[in-house]
Amino acid sequence: MKFVALATDGDGTIVRRGRMARSTAAALKRWRASGRKLVLVTGETPKQLADFPHLELFDRIVAENGALLLGPKGSRAKKLGHAPPARLLQALERAGIAPLERGRLIIQAELKQEQAIDRVLRELGTDWQLIRNRHELMIVPPGVDKASGLAAVLKELKIRRSQVVAVGDAENDGPLLRSCGLGVAVNNAVPKLKRKSNLVTCGTYGHGIAELINHLLTGQRIRSANSNAKQKRSRPAP
Repeated sequence: MKFVALATDGDGTIVRRGRMARSTAAALKRWRASGRKLVLVTGETPKQLADFPHLELFDRIVAENGALLLGPKGSRAKKLGHAPPARLLQALERAGIAPLERGRLIIQAELKQEQAIDRVLRELGTDWQLIRNRHELMIVPPGVDKASGLAAVLKELKIRRSQVVAVGDAENDGPLLRSCGLGVAVNNAVPKLKRKSNLVTCGTYGHGIAELINHLLTGQRIRSANSNAKQKRSRPAP
C-alpha cells in the first residue's frame, strides 16, 4: 500500500511545549515535497492555532477535535457540527463548572471537572460528548471526532482512508488512528493509545514523526517500539 497522506495531531505529537523541532519541520517538508498530502488534526481552536507558526506546512487543518475544517494557513472555516445549545451552557454555568474555554463549536475544560460535567450531560439527556485529551476535557457536538473531521478532508482531496497514515498521542486520537490505513502512536503517547495503535515509534514527539516519515519515504521496514502493537502494514511502498 502506498500511503499518500499523513494526518497528525499537533500538541504532544509534532509539537512539545509549543515548539516544533527543526528536524520535525524538515521531515514534514520532505513529505510535502514528495507530492504527498499533510493534514493537521487537532483539538485546538482557531484562536489557539493563531500562535502556531507552521500552519503553512499543511494542506488542510481539522480543528476543534473534528468540528471545524480549515484551509491552508488556517484560512476559511467550514463547520462540521453545530454550536452548543443555550441550555447546555446554562447548565454548566449553574453547576459552577469553571474555567471553561469556548471554541467556535466545542467547549474545553479541565480534567478535574470530568465528573461534574458528566453529571450535567446525563441530567440534560444531551447527546453532546465528553472527550479526554490527556489532562484536558472537550465537550463536542454529537457524532464529531477526529475521524469524522478527517473524513471531510479526504472527501475533498479524493483520498481513501486506507491510503492515510494517522499519528497521535492522546485518548482523543483513538478514532483517528482506527479510521486510517495505518495508526501510529508516538512513544510519549498515553498507554491506552499505544495499545490500540498499529505501531509505536521509537522516538517521542516530533522525533517519532521524523522517524516515521523517513521510513515511509525510503520504504524501510517500520519496527514498532511496542511489541503489543498490531502491525497491519510494516513495509509501506515508497
